[in-house]
Amino acid sequence: MYSFLLSIVALIVGYIIYGKISERVFGIDENRKTPAIANPDGVDYVVLPWWKVFLIQFLNIAGLGPIFGAIMGVMFGSASFLWIVLGTIFAGGVHDYLSGMMSIRANGASQSELVGMHMGNGVKQFMRGFSLILMILVGAVFVSGPAGLLAKLTPETINITWWAIIVFAYYILATLLPIDKIIGKIYPVFGFALLFMAVGIMAAMIVNRAPIPEFTEGFANLHPNHLPIFPIMFVSIACGAISGFHATQSPLMARCIANEKLGRRVFYGSMVAEGIVALIWAAAASSFYGSIQGLQEHVAGLAANTNAPAQIVDQISKSWLGPVGGVLALLGVIAAPLTSGDTALRSARLIAADFLKFDQKPMAKRLIISIPLFVLTFLILQMDFNILWRYFAWCNQTLAVFTLWAITIYLSKEKRFYGISLLPAMFMTAVSVSYIFIAPEGFHLSQSISITAGIVVALLAFVFFTLKQKSDFK
Repeated sequence: MYSFLLSIVALIVGYIIYGKISERVFGIDENRKTPAIANPDGVDYVVLPWWKVFLIQFLNIAGLGPIFGAIMGVMFGSASFLWIVLGTIFAGGVHDYLSGMMSIRANGASQSELVGMHMGNGVKQFMRGFSLILMILVGAVFVSGPAGLLAKLTPETINITWWAIIVFAYYILATLLPIDKIIGKIYPVFGFALLFMAVGIMAAMIVNRAPIPEFTEGFANLHPNHLPIFPIMFVSIACGAISGFHATQSPLMARCIANEKLGRRVFYGSMVAEGIVALIWAAAASSFYGSIQGLQEHVAGLAANTNAPAQIVDQISKSWLGPVGGVLALLGVIAAPLTSGDTALRSARLIAADFLKFDQKPMAKRLIISIPLFVLTFLILQMDFNILWRYFAWCNQTLAVFTLWAITIYLSKEKRFYGISLLPAMFMTAVSVSYIFIAPEGFHLSQSISITAGIVVALLAFVFFTLKQKSDFK
């Protein structure tokens, strides 16, 4: 329990200290007009109160990742807690804050456009397609997840298929309507459910004196299938530490924020809040069954193709919080993917609109872009959830790699301290490349070859950055 509480405190202190350092590195200008004030359009560029912007950003990024990913990641052992804390403070927080602020300075430009501005037109074209694929994957993954959980709360006559249709219909409305009509109004309700879930599960752990793993027990790899901590764990726990998906969501709020001084609490603060959610679920999953080994045995006993994290969330919520509290907690878990899926498809619309130069004020032009996106999402929904999740996880971290390098180049051009993003960029490059070489859905090579390839590519990326830096300063 002490290690868990210490980790929570570390995240809060990290926000206060390293968040401020990140703010100073970027160099905010409180007198500069933000996109929402300079170019309001009543659809996407709308000034919202800072607390609402924070809540929307938090709900946007806190999908299934910090819950399902943390549950799968904690099976590696106590190292997962350390990664959540260090990843959130030194990688995820920096990634989210600086990409969000860069978008503000670029009139709310989407992630692919930002990367293209600093890494060249060829990379921009690639990132446009890659980002769209990720957004559609997120939309599909985050239809399946909440639909499955909602089906557990309703009679068998309203099965997962019906809930998938209802969730998908909501996503369509949230994608098309102005941001303050649905998202701005319903998110406070979702926010309450998500906060109740986090506080309720944390309180239950303390009251029940749950046997949470301690750092003093060491950081040995406990995974039952002997999967290597590097790089597998760093991809399994993505949204609770660092996630490229977040950079696709930040431009939504970059178009709604009223002042640059609010950026730290909105972007860095929401990342820290997500890290806390990930810590809570990692601790809950490892303690509910008595130990990490108990969790592993429970997962091993489930039927093949079972969505194990969903089963665990359902069991923990109802057992620790009772029938009513358990339902409220589950609604919080459901709210997380719902509020990421809807804005993922909204982000996909904006990404497509940016490179097609389509004005998004007329509904007809929103429909021209959105209908093909909805059709693709529906088709991908027919795939197996577990396969969808693995591809989403890798695409997610690969997107973070491109964003971190774009941030590093931007800071270098602005003569700012780029080391704050350079080290996370190199580390995540090694993680992402190593993963695709070692993973079953990738090349399935040996650990030594995969890690070597990851390190080599990270070093080559550093060399490319150094050469680009010299050419830019000539």
